[in-house]
This record gives sequence, C-alpha cells and structure tokens, in this order.
Amino acid sequence: MNYAQIKAFHAVATEGSFTKAAEALRVSQPAVTIQVKALEEVYGVLLVHRRGHRVMLTDLGARLLDVTRRVFGLMEEADELLSAAREMRSGHLRVGADGPFFVMPLLAAFIARYPGVRVTVAMGNSQSVLADLLEYRADVAVLARVGDDKRFYAVPFSRQPVVVFVSRDHAWAGRDEIRLAELDGQPMVLREVGSTTRRIFEAALGRAGVRPRVALEIGSREALREAVAAGLGIGVVSRAELGGDERFATLAVADARLESDEFVVCLKERRNLRTVQAFLDLVAAAREDGSPSP
Repeated sequence: MNYAQIKAFHAVATEGSFTKAAEALRVSQPAVTIQVKALEEVYGVLLVHRRGHRVMLTDLGARLLDVTRRVFGLMEEADELLSAAREMRSGHLRVGADGPFFVMPLLAAFIARYPGVRVTVAMGNSQSVLADLLEYRADVAVLARVGDDKRFYAVPFSRQPVVVFVSRDHAWAGRDEIRLAELDGQPMVLREVGSTTRRIFEAALGRAGVRPRVALEIGSREALREAVAAGLGIGVVSRAELGGDERFATLAVADARLESDEFVVCLKERRNLRTVQAFLDLVAAAREDGSPSP
C-alpha cells in the first residue's frame, strides 16, 4: 500500500475537497488528484464522487476513512510519544546497582530534573548487574567493578577509602586505626568471593602476608553490617557504606592504601540513548561540582 496515496485520500476525505486537501498537504491540487486516482486504480474501486469543487465519499470511501482516521491518529500519538521522549518529558530508565549508597543520590538528582521519566532500580552484585546490561534488562548501572569488557562504556564516578569496622563493644572500638598485621588470625565477616571490596582487601593482606580467619561469608552489604553489629567478626567496607551508623567504630588501615572506585556503566552501543545520555550528563555534572556523590 502506497503511503502517499493513502495520505492524499485521507486529506481529501477530511477536508471535503481536492483543493483544500492540497492546501493542507502543501502540494498542488493535480498532485492530490493523481494520488487518489492511482489508489482507486490499484484496487479497482471507487472511493470518492467528484461534484465540482466538492467530493462525496462512496460507502467504501467512508469505511476507509474510518480506518485512516485510526491510522493517522495512532501516528500522531506516536509522534507525540517520541517528541516527549526526546524532550525527556516521558520514558523509562532502568538502573542496575551493586548497592544503594552511591546510586540513590544520583537517582534523586535525575528524578528531580526529569520528573516525567519513570525510573526502576534492580540491585545485585557486579556480575549480575553487568549481565543485566548485556541482556538489555538495564540501561545504565552504578557499580564498583567493570573489568576490561570492550562492550561497556564506563565513567569513574567516586573514589572511597576501604576501612575496617567493628561493633561498639569490640576491644578496638576506641581506636582510630590498625595495621594489617593485627588482623592475622582475627575473625572476619567478609562479602562473597569476587566482591570488589573483598578483592581489594585480600590483595593488601596477601602483599602483607596476613591471614585472618573468615568467620562468616555473606552475600550483601546490609547483612554484613548486621553480622558485625551482632559481634560475629570484623568487617570491611567502603567508608560511604557505613554512613552515620553509631553501632560501629571505623578504623583506617595505617599501612596500606585501600580505595574502591565506583563507576557508571552502560553498553557502548546504547550510550547515545536519550535517557542514558541524560544520566551520563548528570554524572559528569556531579563530578565537576562534587555532588550528588555521597
């Protein structure tokens, strides 16, 4: 089916004449006549009766007008939808994150700037979040570990020190710092193998020849905090993840520089999506003025 022919018929049927249809379409009147006649000839039908400068629709023409009204109505709706998305008045941004501490300030800033965009968030470890990006279940992610996969575009967002923390009733609670050697044989509560924080910490322990005792291995930051609060062992986290929780005492590691980087990541092929680019622009602005990073 020829779009130009259908468009010409719709204009004639709604305007009531070939002349007015030509004016609406901003083409010549003969061009409209040719298109409508061609449509009739292709299907061997009669759609309009010519009555001087006016036209009357045949029964078939009236039925076709009902169809074209729906078609062009949907096209107008599609145009409004796409225009709204382009202007960030609507849309859907799916965000993945390996924890709430870094992503929430970014989401608050994004939602304040684009209130019409729906935002959903899925939490997981770095591996599952990256898998969500690859499977198009997430558009952008905030996480600590990216790797060297060339399919991803990653922007450094925040750098935080990695610290040791203990419950307030622990013997070390009154101290400001410790040395790695003091952790030898101590009961530790650590994240699962592969966790970015654990990887950074164990690399430093390995260089120092220190072997703590893993009393509990746990799969989430929140559960790790509760385990340390219950006195099950010594924990290790990025400083930002503790916030102002008064149940814990934080100890810097005096003889090692332990830091964790946080990245905003998307697939390279999707970085120019309007919603993704808007999020990346917000991150770039946050890096320049120091907010909304925790």
